[in-house]
Amino acid sequence: MSDFDLAIVGGGINGAGIARDAAGRGLRVLLVEQNDLASGTSSASTKLIHGGLRYLEHGWLRLVREALIEREVLLRMAPHLIRPMRFVLPVEPAMRPRWMLRLGLFVYDHLGGRKLLPATRAVDLAEGPLGAPLKGRYQHGFEYSDCWVDDARLVVLNAVDAAARGAIIRTRTRCVRVERGADWRLVLEVRGRRDVMSASVLVNATGPWVGAFSETVLRRPPSGNVRLIAGSHIVVRRLFEHDRAYIFQAPDGRVVFAIPFEHEFTMIGTTDHDFSGDPAKVEASAEEVGYLCKIATDHFRTPVFPADVIWSFAGVRPLHEDGGQADEKPQDTPRDYVLELDRVANEAPLLTVYGGKITTYRRLAEEAYEKLAPVFGARPDWTKGAPLPGGDFDVDGIERLIAGLRLSYPFLSEGHARRLARAYGTRVRDILASAKSLGDLGPNLGADLTAAEVRYLMTQEWAQTPDDVLWRRTKLGLRVSRDERARLSSFMTDAVGGLGVGTGQPDR
Repeated sequence: MSDFDLAIVGGGINGAGIARDAAGRGLRVLLVEQNDLASGTSSASTKLIHGGLRYLEHGWLRLVREALIEREVLLRMAPHLIRPMRFVLPVEPAMRPRWMLRLGLFVYDHLGGRKLLPATRAVDLAEGPLGAPLKGRYQHGFEYSDCWVDDARLVVLNAVDAAARGAIIRTRTRCVRVERGADWRLVLEVRGRRDVMSASVLVNATGPWVGAFSETVLRRPPSGNVRLIAGSHIVVRRLFEHDRAYIFQAPDGRVVFAIPFEHEFTMIGTTDHDFSGDPAKVEASAEEVGYLCKIATDHFRTPVFPADVIWSFAGVRPLHEDGGQADEKPQDTPRDYVLELDRVANEAPLLTVYGGKITTYRRLAEEAYEKLAPVFGARPDWTKGAPLPGGDFDVDGIERLIAGLRLSYPFLSEGHARRLARAYGTRVRDILASAKSLGDLGPNLGADLTAAEVRYLMTQEWAQTPDDVLWRRTKLGLRVSRDERARLSSFMTDAVGGLGVGTGQPDR
């Protein structure tokens, strides 16, 4: 008998989502990730749960409809990580006319059975706060709904829930070799040590490494056509005071978002260009930074220059090509996912995940199990109505949660309480416990990060390095100094022995 029913390689949103779904159906699940959870594409998104308004022009109606349906499913599942956001779309003179935008937004409002989010409305940009930050040429626009998400935490909490349901999550663990027989034999490398595990089914959910993993570890060429597309974002000081986001039509046919980010900042993105090389080394190029600055300067009254960029990040999206035109632009390549099951007589099955987007990860996981049902038997879907850890409160209850937190822990500032509630939801009390003062949470390690929170992240969420804490579990990297980062690093190093933190399971 194999050690596991399902071995998943890849700790991004698809791998974590499949692990959660399968563990909740009673399968013995192993997930291995060569780095940290969400350390690749899944932490480098535009951080939106959306249908993809511009996809309507390409006729990708099935993808848009599925994403729009999932938008409200995920909002109910994780009301701490996901929040509604209104987007302002200015009517650009000499580009898509008002009637076309109005028609597209009408379809967008009705295609997915919207219930929770408010409908589109026309807005006057000549006067009022929505038009004030923009160049004077804008007179009219529309405001529509989508959602914002903390993408990396979405991945982590899927893994946390998978572990709570019995899955084994091993980060900083590289799958270096596999042998295929009646079962899969996996050779795993971690900290210079090699382990051997076996599984009935192997899932290649390595994202932009899907082809490289097939060739170097599986020792077979990938059967699907994967196009690697790099996208970059920049973060600058806040360009406007209100809580809406903007979506701009660029002259090259793309759309670029300007989104409120971490209260004090504006995030601008994304770009699209073909990528080759190691996805772990992708960075926002000077050309891409310049492009995003120019788009922002073309639309906002306040110019944006590369010197204004506080942080930039980039990710590589693995898009599945469906045999389109050879000269097809990157932004025109479909964002849909493809699941390929390879079943050979007398050999263990292989499931390969191509493409996908954060908004549809839960449905992808369900479809993955549907593919595997002939192997494991039919088992009912369950994730649609099951909240993620900390999300067990009303979809509109975040403000009540924050108020209750401040009542129970009056030493928390409003901003600190809000950040904790948004990150951990109802589980924030596992961090704060019986604390009566900030001092009870241990030393301050930068911004409002306390030792108690870091210990929680190390023991419950697999955090092992400062980057894990500052950029993926939180975004406090925007606020900590170099000295504070060094202090955090020292604290985590000292804590490893005392906490017993390794690459295994959270301390339940």
